[in-house]
Amino acid sequence: MALRRAFSRLEALGLVSRMAGRPVRFVPIRPDVAVAALISRREEGLAQARLAAVALLAETPRTEHQSPEELVEVVQGQAAVVQRFTQLQQTATKELLVLDRPPYAQDPTQQNVAEIERLAQGVHVRGIYDASALEIPGKLRLAQESAAAGEEARVSPDVPMKLAIADRKWAILPLGTDASAHADSAVIVHSSTLLDALVALFEVLWRSALPLPLKAPGGDSTAGLPDPELFTLLAAGLKDEAVARQLGVSLRTVHRRVSELMDLLGARTRFQAGLLAARRGWF
Repeated sequence: MALRRAFSRLEALGLVSRMAGRPVRFVPIRPDVAVAALISRREEGLAQARLAAVALLAETPRTEHQSPEELVEVVQGQAAVVQRFTQLQQTATKELLVLDRPPYAQDPTQQNVAEIERLAQGVHVRGIYDASALEIPGKLRLAQESAAAGEEARVSPDVPMKLAIADRKWAILPLGTDASAHADSAVIVHSSTLLDALVALFEVLWRSALPLPLKAPGGDSTAGLPDPELFTLLAAGLKDEAVARQLGVSLRTVHRRVSELMDLLGARTRFQAGLLAARRGWF
């Protein structure tokens, strides 16, 4: 009886087919064909569920599905924060805006696979990296890889918080204000004037940020121009020690190059030098 039920279940799933005649015999379906059929049925089911959810929302009075308590959610626990952040990235179909700074709920030395997938799907991604994030060993390289995959990336010394906004419909940001605390709680903000304000904040920061330097092949200067990677890191506010670590050069080399760059531009501060270099189209 148990064996009969098992074969009936396999037949219903399309993993075996019944042969003609008696006694009853079954033949297995080719694994690739059977699994493809299972995936297709599951995708159809998910599509129907999605359409049903949209239809249900359309039937819900606006005053109910836009009530104040539903515009903001609080997420507790590092695993839950990671899950919601990943979900936000995966649901973006047009645009993803990101403010990147420590602390991190995920390992900052590992590439953000979900973002790379979104870029491959044609999602427009813009990211602003805080200078403190680029002091983490390997973080600059990962940011450059994302930029090479299509992300528009900039650097700023004044990123006030972590933030991600998907399609300007919902956002996630840390709940705590202590920059040294672990990222174990977050706030989800849905379409509202608060979300509009977060988008406006991103745009203000974007206009004042510097382009993320892409690693140029063949040394630290091209056609006599200063290395844009070195220059942007300095202008973004990284300390000389952090710049030396990121570029794999000695602190003495950094000091020498900084002096040369500022003399060349006639700049009194690094930030002023960054603006002057940007105006000259050096990066």
